[in-house]
Amino acid sequence: MQIIDNIRDLRCTLEPFVTGTKKIGFVPTMGALHAGHISLIENSIKYCEITVASIYVNPTQFNDKNDLKNYPRNLESDCKMLENAGCNIVFTPLDAEMYPTPDNRVFDFGSMANVMEGKHRPGHFNGVGQIVTKLFDAVKPDFAFFGQKDFQQLAIIRKLVKDFNYPLEIIACPIIREIDGLAMSSRNMLLGTDERDAAPLIYKTIKTAKELASSEELNAIVNYVHDSINISPYLKVEYFEVVNSETLMPVTKITGLEPLTACIAVFSGKIRLIDNIDFIS
Repeated sequence: MQIIDNIRDLRCTLEPFVTGTKKIGFVPTMGALHAGHISLIENSIKYCEITVASIYVNPTQFNDKNDLKNYPRNLESDCKMLENAGCNIVFTPLDAEMYPTPDNRVFDFGSMANVMEGKHRPGHFNGVGQIVTKLFDAVKPDFAFFGQKDFQQLAIIRKLVKDFNYPLEIIACPIIREIDGLAMSSRNMLLGTDERDAAPLIYKTIKTAKELASSEELNAIVNYVHDSINISPYLKVEYFEVVNSETLMPVTKITGLEPLTACIAVFSGKIRLIDNIDFIS
């Protein structure tokens, strides 16, 4: 496995594959890898002859400086995991490589960037747009693999690919969960013992909410989710939204006539956890 820290060397290494017939798969990450990330690598290997992963904690998508400062980093163990998984190339740039000058680009993702994560993390998706376009331009992949845990991000990246005519296909990969149901996340390692013990309540609650979808009004379901999670002294719901799975627009009632996804963000102490569940297909 090759480890490359600059765009010039990355492009030189990938050029024979970009101009040839072998397919390039790309898995962008911010490191602190877990089995969810490795599942993306495994999917890339199924689709592609060459798999590239990036490890870069992108500062422009953090609206909280403390969150950026405290984000877990362990490059050495991450690279070992990627090598063991069969990854071919790891791109590990520093900030000066990705942002040699300030990136003042502003992306218009429409209304889908103003709800849920966009509402509670101003500027987050613009930062995602900045780094994802830079990475796509550097790697020039045929396929890029993203986890469905970041459901809203996945939808926005699909829009970005369409709007900018990137010649690649986005592959959505299922959420990988711990045995107790907690969605795998790099932030999980920052949870204290009590917070980690409480965190599986998030998935348990939204699973029950889905079961209630056929018999309860939406307002009652929303109240149930807030009450069930907030009863824990270690958890606090930031938002719970049931949205159209394609437009991401929140709905006010369940009609059964449109695909719906339930999305949630919960604070566990100072650590923010997100999850989602297919509500109505």
